[in-house]
Amino acid sequence: METLKGIAASSGIAIAKAYQLVEPDLSFEKKKVKDVSEELERLKRALTTSHSELEQIRDKALEDLGNDKSAIFEAHLLVLNDPELISQIEDKIKTDQVNAEQALKDVADLFIMLFEQMDNEYMKERAADIRDVTNRILANLLGVKLVNLSMISEEVIIIADDLTPSDTAQLNRKYVKGFTTNIGGRTSHSAIMARSMEIPAVVGTKLATTSIKNGDVIIVDGLNGEVCINPTTEVIAQYKNEQIRFEKQKAEWAKLVNESTVTADGHQVELAANIGTPNDLEGVMANGAEGVGLYRTEFLYMGRNELPSEEEQFESYKTVLEGMKEKPVVVRTLDIGGDKELPYLELPKEMNPFLGFRAIRLCLVEQDLFRTQLRALLRASVYGNLKIMFPMIATLDEFRAAKAILMEEKEKLVAEGIAVSEEIELGIMVEIPSTAIIADQFAKEVDFFSIGTNDLIQYTMAADRMNERVSYLYQPYNPAILRLVKMVIDAAHREGKWAGMCGEMAGDEQAIPLLLGLGLDEFSMSATSILKARSQILCLTKQEMVELADQALQMSTVSEVMEAVKVATKK
Repeated sequence: METLKGIAASSGIAIAKAYQLVEPDLSFEKKKVKDVSEELERLKRALTTSHSELEQIRDKALEDLGNDKSAIFEAHLLVLNDPELISQIEDKIKTDQVNAEQALKDVADLFIMLFEQMDNEYMKERAADIRDVTNRILANLLGVKLVNLSMISEEVIIIADDLTPSDTAQLNRKYVKGFTTNIGGRTSHSAIMARSMEIPAVVGTKLATTSIKNGDVIIVDGLNGEVCINPTTEVIAQYKNEQIRFEKQKAEWAKLVNESTVTADGHQVELAANIGTPNDLEGVMANGAEGVGLYRTEFLYMGRNELPSEEEQFESYKTVLEGMKEKPVVVRTLDIGGDKELPYLELPKEMNPFLGFRAIRLCLVEQDLFRTQLRALLRASVYGNLKIMFPMIATLDEFRAAKAILMEEKEKLVAEGIAVSEEIELGIMVEIPSTAIIADQFAKEVDFFSIGTNDLIQYTMAADRMNERVSYLYQPYNPAILRLVKMVIDAAHREGKWAGMCGEMAGDEQAIPLLLGLGLDEFSMSATSILKARSQILCLTKQEMVELADQALQMSTVSEVMEAVKVATKK
């Protein structure tokens, strides 16, 4: 038996025969064309056919998976209809006089490269969407039929280099028991949809397609991120027992959907969800979130050719606030720029975009853009429990400037006779070490902190988290990181304020005991992690976790901290 290691993308265990997803041959030769108008017509026909196919896939996703997942294919249709993308392909055919296939590849490769270079993991994964859509156009140009996974009629586990969102939407849950891929991450659309369909998935194995043959019996362990190839009878029996145990565990977690998050010794914390669009609300409510701890508003600005209007933003914010029914909603103002480009904003090219002109730095310069968003937020504030958070704050002056602009817009709205809530809390993301170090000064002026650990860790450790060669330095449990987190939480509490966390660390099973002991008030995570986290916290005691955290703060290495967590949570 061979075992592959990967990333646990969707929980559960699947046992079935392997179904190798063989990609169709989309190879072609670059050609010079004599009749440019005919080549443009070929492109137009391929776009029309692709549009029709995507509408069918969207409708199937809507029927099988609901509104939020069918929205993925609305986004694909937007890509397909993107004037910037299509006009560049047409221009390349005209100016270079090349065949449509070559023009499509050249332009698509450029778009994909831009997205893959982004620091934000979610945006990085969106390159797969562009690849999916442009492959469909290419297939239609070549007259090649793409694989139809909805026709599978026996129990299988899909093996692929990667699964596109279109592939995943066609999976028949009756027969497809799970999948494993060479590449991908937890934030890829295929992983998100696998969790929605509740089928186990392990991605990023690197070797799935080369190690697994068609018809091999395999086990996908979506709990531990492992894939077993041709397991023994004994191993299969063990995993079947694990399947039964996990299903019972899920049923127990489901009972907690309407429960408060309280430790065994009576200390209450808040479990909130991170969202990107109003479409995410269904999962937020289904998983018993006690609020939205991070609404990433940049997705309103992406995948389009112009800035969203005030009215469009207002409707999105209002939808979320009303949908959460007075539960707190923390909205992060626009976090874009540097590595996350908007084609319609002429932002400067930078040598080091991670430390560049982005987020609040951009908004304080491009004030028209910022004021439009703030007006929309202020108008929506009367429809729920809104909290506004400024990202990438490095100095008190930045916070004061952002707050001043907000107050100016509030005064204008009130003067216009437009209602604005008087209960809006203003906070900041703590993701820059300088901010954590003087959190005591910030705490006198802000209403809350939300710790963004993804950036805080990479900035503190001087290690790009996207660089595999220094990935060993991305250490959430490093005592240096824990001390910074402690400084922020203590500073908030001394001023009677609350502190939350919206980075990946907040939903980490190993980090939760430490964060509880450090005094974190709000844990914001992926909606699908909430019930598991609640179950874990119910079994912990605040006092014991305080003792654990105190010990961890005095330790020297990550391994010492992890061993201490293991010992403390075994009791």
